[in-house]
Amino acid sequence: MGIRFVVMVNKQGQTHLAQYYEYLNLDERRALEAEIVRKFTDCGLAPWIWLMVGGLAVNNAFFWMCSFVEHRNNKVVYRRYASLFFLVGVDNEENELGILEFIHLLVETMDRHFGNVCELDIMFHLEKAQEMVMSGCVVETSKANILSPIQLMEKAL
Repeated sequence: MGIRFVVMVNKQGQTHLAQYYEYLNLDERRALEAEIVRKFTDCGLAPWIWLMVGGLAVNNAFFWMCSFVEHRNNKVVYRRYASLFFLVGVDNEENELGILEFIHLLVETMDRHFGNVCELDIMFHLEKAQEMVMSGCVVETSKANILSPIQLMEKAL
């Protein structure tokens, strides 16, 4: 299985969406989310977080320059859009750059659907782009093929 989870958090580290493609009980999910959010906010996922070293503010630039890290037995690939961070947990064999492209395609698809996508659109309508992933595997990458069934369902409503 390629993708294990997709977690979307805001700048404050609050989880807005968590989609899991392998079974984890509720306690394991909470622990995983807390660990990755804490890990990323502690080591500078956001460039506005400053570390106090000897009374001087020093930007922890080393950590936020990379878009993927290892965590437990997963690789976590992340990307920031607006005030949201998309964290995607994948197998160690998965291509990190391919997952970065997947995240970008996900946001681009939402942007095409909503015209000018904003954070609230992504948060409340992300399930519309979930036709791209099935059982942890990316099955569709064409924006037109992803959006056509969504547009048909909206016309029916």
